[in-house]
Amino acid sequence: MDFKKTNAELSTVTRDIRRFDGVTGNIYEAVAIMSKRANQISSEMKEELSAKLQEFSSHSDNLEEIFENREQIEISKFYEKLPKPSLISVQEFLEDKIYYRNPSTEAK
Repeated sequence: MDFKKTNAELSTVTRDIRRFDGVTGNIYEAVAIMSKRANQISSEMKEELSAKLQEFSSHSDNLEEIFENREQIEISKFYEKLPKPSLISVQEFLEDKIYYRNPSTEAK
């Protein structure tokens, strides 16, 4: 997933709760879907950030290098400016970009 190209809001937005239950028919199911997707996005972002920061890690302890690594600081600032995973998942849900299924309803 490319988090840089998302059109999710950067801050919280008041939303009409009735827009969420229209897709699933149940507001609680919609919130559960969005929260699970937010957890997935969060873990993907964390893995991506860790991989990028791992490139700059050094095995020697040098205090000057720890405080003066500008590339590492810029990468961290970039990820801090991205929308939160919960906001990305809400936007994906409203745009019908999340695939979900409920095995209990499919069995019937």
